Amino acid sequence: MKKVSVLLVAAALLISGNVMAIEGKPGSSTDPESKICTQIGDLLDDNSFELMEDADLTASVRFTLNDAHEIVVLSVDTENERLEGFVKARLNYHKVADQNLTEGKIYQVPIRIRA
Repeated sequence: MKKVSVLLVAAALLISGNVMAIEGKPGSSTDPESKICTQIGDLLDDNSFELMEDADLTASVRFTLNDAHEIVVLSVDTENERLEGFVKARLNYHKVADQNLTEGKIYQVPIRIRA
């Protein structure tokens, strides 16, 4: 009987440890960085880029947050200057809805605009 109770306690600890590890994984719905990616996608969604069929524009956006929780774009790594200007105009000084992000931390988000 003593062995069974020890095994049950060990199993309970193992299961609870796995549940806590899953909650903090990047990409989960509770991850603040995935929420900012979704918000940036919404901000860039309505665009006027006319692309050839099956063409994609890609960029890597580095940004930080100021003390007012506004996005400050540091750089847009892309070969298309028009895309760079568009991203900066849409994102710079836009208020972030998620307050769990750290001010001053540098974030990097890949973006892709499809035809």
